[in-house]
Amino acid sequence: MEDYEPAMSFDDAAAATYEDHLRGDEDETVAFLERLADGGPALELAIGTGRIALPLAARGIRVDGIDFSPAMVARLRAKPGGDQLSVTMGDFAEVPVDGSYRLIYLVYNTLGNLLTQDDQVRCFENVAAHLTSDGSFVVEAGVPNFLYRVFEDQYVHAESIGVEEVWLDVGRHDPATQRHDETHVRLTPEGIRLFPIVQRYVWPSELDLMARIAGLRLRERWDGWNGEPFTSTGNVVSVFGR
Repeated sequence: MEDYEPAMSFDDAAAATYEDHLRGDEDETVAFLERLADGGPALELAIGTGRIALPLAARGIRVDGIDFSPAMVARLRAKPGGDQLSVTMGDFAEVPVDGSYRLIYLVYNTLGNLLTQDDQVRCFENVAAHLTSDGSFVVEAGVPNFLYRVFEDQYVHAESIGVEEVWLDVGRHDPATQRHDETHVRLTPEGIRLFPIVQRYVWPSELDLMARIAGLRLRERWDGWNGEPFTSTGNVVSVFGR
């Protein structure tokens, strides 16, 4: 995507609407992570608005976070309990924190926000350096099968249509680089707003190799937070450890 910078995807406008359309699996996600945290502490990479971190902390787990977006973290701070979490501002691939964690996690395809394979491997290596010997690294990353079925590697999809508001999803796929350029377009009587994002998707087998490079191995893999059997068709949840 020409002239794209990752900060564009998490600016004030994006943060203001980030939780307008939640997926509805937040409770299941938190329950899954609570089991693996086993008392904590836990570290969320790209903690954002606290969609997962705050309810996990409410269950008695100490949750720290890393994020590079002041706008997203400001939303977190404005929520009840948001000022109690320790958040480090910076590149989550560097894992710029001290200490070790029983649980480190990335949800909602966040690993794809690192746009090169080298950066994604670097993230795994730095996570491993902060993981306890019995700790877990959880990665949620959707399998992009649908991108290989779109005509000429591009699409326009009507996400919602209303009298006063229309949302379009416009995307382009580069299978050579595993890049997905996407812009959500909001049309209203007041005008047009664009919400761009670029991701490098990762296949499950590629995740396993990244883990091996970092000295980790696959422990569990599911097609969702409820422990659905892995078929490579859902939003894949992988658990890595030593």
